[in-house]
Amino acid sequence: MARFEHTVTVAALDRSWFEEAVGHAVDLIDASRERDGAILLPDGRPVYGFRLLKGRHLQPGAQYGEIPEPGRERAPEAAEPGREPALETGVLREWRPSRAIEVESHATEEGMSMRVRVRLDEPRTPKALEVSLDGHNPKGGSLYRFSGRARADLHAWWAALDRPPSAPPAARPPVSGRMTHRLGKGRLTVTPRPAEDGSWRVSVVLSVRGRWLLRPVAAVGLFFARRPIARGFREGVESTVEEWAEMLAEIPALRGEALRAEIADALTEPPEPVESAEPVEGPEPSEPAPKSL
Repeated sequence: MARFEHTVTVAALDRSWFEEAVGHAVDLIDASRERDGAILLPDGRPVYGFRLLKGRHLQPGAQYGEIPEPGRERAPEAAEPGREPALETGVLREWRPSRAIEVESHATEEGMSMRVRVRLDEPRTPKALEVSLDGHNPKGGSLYRFSGRARADLHAWWAALDRPPSAPPAARPPVSGRMTHRLGKGRLTVTPRPAEDGSWRVSVVLSVRGRWLLRPVAAVGLFFARRPIARGFREGVESTVEEWAEMLAEIPALRGEALRAEIADALTEPPEPVESAEPVEGPEPSEPAPKSL
């Protein structure tokens, strides 16, 4: 078995702001209604790029889809008459905002078919988040199948950050996940602890081992590939830290009704277009040489 560990420092997220923002988002969707497939918020504005494809809104079994943007490749599956075909579909498995919300999404990308389930317990004051992923290539064999499960105990996460900075880290990681493939298994844990300056020190640990008779083969492979795997693991963690910092920088410093209105705007307005890079100016083309007579 190979074990990789990397600890990083990240900016802290305010718990009360996070729980308030999630609560507003859940309340807005819970108060929404459906009209001709469009999902309308309480103020009458439709949720951008998203509509009901099948079933009753916010009832178990309701199927939702993404509306493809102009010029974007569309999925080949058929849609109901008068509705745009969806690039990705999601099925609502449970909608009880006071207890649990569960959604299952299906998507196909580059030949890989993926099913993702997300469950949030006690959504208005989030208690736990569970994610499962199953993927396979319909044209491939067992080597093209994989699965993963992860759980974040949010109450345990905040409790770990309420400890004094000098205290040892939590004995049980608040975030853990397992990945399974024919060739091996992996386990990922994430444990936070407060830093003296108010930021978070987050330790990420990845353990990898082979499965069954392939363990010796996997051990040899890990022996020779340990350095590049460790480097890729560290780069992946550091990249996540950068994305976290970018996300925090975009969070509005709003509370109450102002925050609720900001979330409603985010749900109903199209995302800002990504500016394309300026074309590189090359040398001016030379005039063609005169043809000889």
